[in-house]
Amino acid sequence: MAIRFHEKDAAKQKFLRRKIKKWIEGEILRRGKNPGEINIIFTSDDSLRVLNREYLKKNYYTDILSFDYSKKFTINGDLFISVERVNENAIKYNTRYEQELFRVIIHGILHLLGFDDRTKKDKIEMRNEEDKSLERLKF
Repeated sequence: MAIRFHEKDAAKQKFLRRKIKKWIEGEILRRGKNPGEINIIFTSDDSLRVLNREYLKKNYYTDILSFDYSKKFTINGDLFISVERVNENAIKYNTRYEQELFRVIIHGILHLLGFDDRTKKDKIEMRNEEDKSLERLKF
């Protein structure tokens, strides 16, 4: 099991990585799954847009793309996060950058756990799960 953080076309993100790893592990275990190999890659808007176009055939900016490689009860995947988009969202929603970053991280983890956000009902459920997870992370 390993949760790793990487930067590609983005500055090193400053936060307590060990604390965030434990939080992510706890959220996965709480849902009856085991943490496996998870890579969280911080990148630029442009790099993420290229991935969005290439793999999802969507030509727009997004804050996160989740690639799920999970097997049964072991959660594996890659989360690509646009730090530029996270920053813009933090400004837009009048929140701290770190809080928005952690929301995006848990959003990606929830996707790996099988949550979806395609319908209005799914979006509401996803947001509720994000909020509960963030409450368990003591800022």
